[in-house]
Amino acid sequence: MEKDNVKYNAYIQILKEELLPAMGCTEPIALAYGAALARKVLGDLPDRVVIGASGSIIKNVKSVIVPNTDHLKGIPAAATAGIVAGDPDKELEVIAQVTPEQIAQMKEFIGNTDIEVEHVDNGITFDIIVTLYKGSSYAKVRIANYHTNVVLVEKDGEVLKQIEVAGEDEEGLTDRSLLNMEDIWDFINTVDIADIKEVLDRQISYNMAIAEEGIKGNYGANIGKVLLDMSGNDVRTRAKAMAAAGSDARMNGCELPVIINSGSGNQGITASVPVLVYAEELKVTEEKKYRALALSNLTAIHQKTPIGRLSAYCGAVSAGAGAGAGIAYLCGGSYKEIVHTVVNALAIVSGIVCDGAKASCAAKIASAVDAGILGYNMYIRGQQFYGGDGIVTKGVEETLKNVGRLGKEGMKETNEEIIKIMIGD
Repeated sequence: MEKDNVKYNAYIQILKEELLPAMGCTEPIALAYGAALARKVLGDLPDRVVIGASGSIIKNVKSVIVPNTDHLKGIPAAATAGIVAGDPDKELEVIAQVTPEQIAQMKEFIGNTDIEVEHVDNGITFDIIVTLYKGSSYAKVRIANYHTNVVLVEKDGEVLKQIEVAGEDEEGLTDRSLLNMEDIWDFINTVDIADIKEVLDRQISYNMAIAEEGIKGNYGANIGKVLLDMSGNDVRTRAKAMAAAGSDARMNGCELPVIINSGSGNQGITASVPVLVYAEELKVTEEKKYRALALSNLTAIHQKTPIGRLSAYCGAVSAGAGAGAGIAYLCGGSYKEIVHTVVNALAIVSGIVCDGAKASCAAKIASAVDAGILGYNMYIRGQQFYGGDGIVTKGVEETLKNVGRLGKEGMKETNEEIIKIMIGD
């Protein structure tokens, strides 16, 4: 792919837009970001807080520990962290810098302030509306469709910013419909590494650091440690364990940042850490490592695009298939091996549900990475799933369309039922 090709520059921009730093699970952090921005607009500490959230936001914030809060959980905690200690200029690193005094203030605020949470349904999956009140004054911030997309800022009846929300279109982002596996393959084999090195170096540094912390520390159900203790230290086990350990830490209060993919830190960890473990084991060149990472990340983004940011379809499945593609490339796979790896992996684990962010995400990540590795090993041994095997159909793009349809349309009712179960409805 030539540098003057429209897709070449678009693919670089997509990586830059998707591979962003975030401190903590991205849905509570998006909520903290909205709350911090509303506090800045209000200009004072509020005496009442009203949070409107779509069902998928409620699902993904309910059970996860918010970092830098001394293990507070849930929507009120995320909003409180943003109000008391948030810096909205840092977006998804909004609560990266918090003092012990601010943590004490959070606990006092959440204990003494009226914080209401409302389930809103405006016809979109990703919707956060934070309204802060101080006496007769108020400030309102709305974030829609993706984690940093502020579409409304309002104070005391004056609209300071408003962007029309046109369904679930992701306004302001590069067109993801330009992605397809054949062009992704062309891009990763021809891209000037200098054009992607900075964004991938940050992913390598951040995500391996939190994976290593997850292995060393005591987080959640310690899935990474369990895998190593259960299955030994071969590269396949390490790839799963290190990715799981990153999630172990992230879902359970670790205060290290991650580089996300498709709006998710778990997906960012899953798409990168297993590839890096294999790159080290195989002692590949730096250039090959970067190309494999670009392949994994873009493959994950391509799969996730038609599904949407939030769904009842576990995003780790998409990222695990992406990791499988990156590993296949490191092992010498051609385009044929890459696309069959992805299809095989999706045939195995499409159907894992997303029931919010919490400790068990780590185990789902391990399963998704295992499916990616198995998908590759099947194909190099002459085995594969064929068109007509369930949702698998002829051609990788057609299969991805089926998966997108399943995750977006087919699992809508599943998502609603999961939300009802989680909120005790």
